Amino acid sequence: MKSHKILNDPVYGFITIPSELIFTIIDHPYFQRLRRIKQLGLTDFVYPGALHTRFHHALGAMHLMSITLDNLRNKGHEISDQEYEASLIAILLHDIGHGPFSHALEYTLLKGIPHESLSLLLMESLNKQLNGQLDLALRIFKNNYERKFFHQLVSSQLDIDRLDYLQRDCFFTGVSEGTIGADRIIKMMNIKDDQIVVEEKGLYSIENFLSARRLMYWQVYLHKTTVSAEKMLINLIKRAKDLQQSGTNLQGSEALSYFLQNNFTLKDFQHSKDLQEIFASMDDFDIWGAVKLWQKNKDLVLSNIADMFLTRNLFKIKLSNLPLKKDELMEMERKMIRNLNISEEELPYFFSYGSISNNAYVAKESILILTKKGEVIDVAQAADLPNIKAMSKIVKKYYACRAKDLTLR
Repeated sequence: MKSHKILNDPVYGFITIPSELIFTIIDHPYFQRLRRIKQLGLTDFVYPGALHTRFHHALGAMHLMSITLDNLRNKGHEISDQEYEASLIAILLHDIGHGPFSHALEYTLLKGIPHESLSLLLMESLNKQLNGQLDLALRIFKNNYERKFFHQLVSSQLDIDRLDYLQRDCFFTGVSEGTIGADRIIKMMNIKDDQIVVEEKGLYSIENFLSARRLMYWQVYLHKTTVSAEKMLINLIKRAKDLQQSGTNLQGSEALSYFLQNNFTLKDFQHSKDLQEIFASMDDFDIWGAVKLWQKNKDLVLSNIADMFLTRNLFKIKLSNLPLKKDELMEMERKMIRNLNISEEELPYFFSYGSISNNAYVAKESILILTKKGEVIDVAQAADLPNIKAMSKIVKKYYACRAKDLTLR
């Protein structure tokens, strides 16, 4: 084991890297790239402290996984050293397939390819490079391992991923409403019939966890200013792709230019190691560098959005609890074309509308409570407050955002 095996994390304090294999994975360029991808994309446009990265989150999740497995061992559940290490690796690598700006550009640079699929491909590539040492971690990640509770800890409604990102995002944004009792939740976790359950005395901690997650979505993840900034960036990349694919050569990194010029499918990634490598070389800095170059581009649509983005002159956004009427949208479009002196072809780059949704609890993917009588019931059934049932309903809000002023002509 190399000497540097302890990291100081601002949320948890000292984190130990428990094995040589895990140290090797953390040292790999695939994982080091996560240092250059912010956890919350453009949320620092609203909360200036939200500058933490996917690297921070992955290490924090690994730390919480180790505490959780230690707790389960202390309660008498047999977990082998191989299962222990594989679970740490599965959670450590669960976000390795994120592209620049995390979710903001997930379906723009790569249409229809979720980051989970890319995470799996990069994990499989790492496994080949490490001579099959990630076989068990991959089985857990894909839910192919016979002991299903390990996968639940990696991906479920009460997984280690959520426990870390809620605490970490709350810490860095300063949004105290997102505070959760992760330590107590972990202490209350148990295993019953190969499923993760929470002992009944931890019920209020689960209620608080679900409520905090709901609040964090509206106050942080789906904050209207963040939505506006993300729509601007999406439209900017769309314009760049349209220009690049119509023959205009844009300045930018080699990796970014490659993805602007081409439209790839998941099958393309599955059959091309080179494509995976190009993707794994790209991060937030590719986008920022390109945006600074595009600010001076001759294409007035591209340069205007790039300039507004860099100077935080964000699209004006309107939120509604009801769907925006077609007549209302058409009137907005007519006003924009007239007031900003743009064409109908240019309009979609400066005007976006749609919906955002938040469901804190999905009833069909239950969080299970272990009662004092030994029964296992859904948290919505166990809770004495009606708000858990209410949280299972999807809440939608509708938005329209538009440029306020331009220098197109």
